[in-house]
Amino acid sequence: MTPEPLHRRIYADLEGRILSGELSPGARIPFEHELTAQYGCSRATVSKALSELAGRGLVTRRRRAGSFVAQPKAHAAFLAIPDLRAEVMERGQAYGYRLLDQMERDPDGGAEIELAAGGPLLALTCLHSADAIPLALEHRLIALAAAPQAIKVNFQITPPGTWLLDYEPWTEAENRIGSMEADAVTARLLQIKPGAACLSVERRTWRDGQGVTRVRQLFPGDRYDLVALFSSAHAKDLSR
Repeated sequence: MTPEPLHRRIYADLEGRILSGELSPGARIPFEHELTAQYGCSRATVSKALSELAGRGLVTRRRRAGSFVAQPKAHAAFLAIPDLRAEVMERGQAYGYRLLDQMERDPDGGAEIELAAGGPLLALTCLHSADAIPLALEHRLIALAAAPQAIKVNFQITPPGTWLLDYEPWTEAENRIGSMEADAVTARLLQIKPGAACLSVERRTWRDGQGVTRVRQLFPGDRYDLVALFSSAHAKDLSR
């Protein structure tokens, strides 16, 4: 039996303390250096566990301030925002990522103007893969008014979704899940036939009413499915 990765044990320990009420809403999570000493691991391992807690909506991460237990939202059930890099690695596969295009531009149209909130947008096109097989084609817009540090990030190395989950916490999110046929460009990048069915996941996030990002991810229909498990307290989004 494969031992559970250490970051998952840290995640489970903190999750248990949060859900039991031992760590109440607004309470500070131990600092990363404290957790590395407690578990005898690297800071990257701790950061991965905290990122997953943030992705599940249990923790908010504030740059230079630390991590805190999220405030509960009454009557809220939600799909957590997945980190594709973490998901692929958790399945024991080799994660691959390629930035295809990046540009700063003005908003084009009403929805983009609303997202931009008076500032420019950072437009990114990325390709994610698992074991060298294309998994998702991503088209993303980041509002620089909400996330100004994004312009300084090297997205050649860091996937934008991973960076946003780590450094730009969200308070509201909207998911739209559908299907579409792959056009010629999408088919070439995902290594599928033109017209093949793709799962389309469109997502928008806000922080205290201000738009942060809008993204559309296209997955080959035979390589990805999305399962949402809901409970009265919180929901987890599991992808495989």
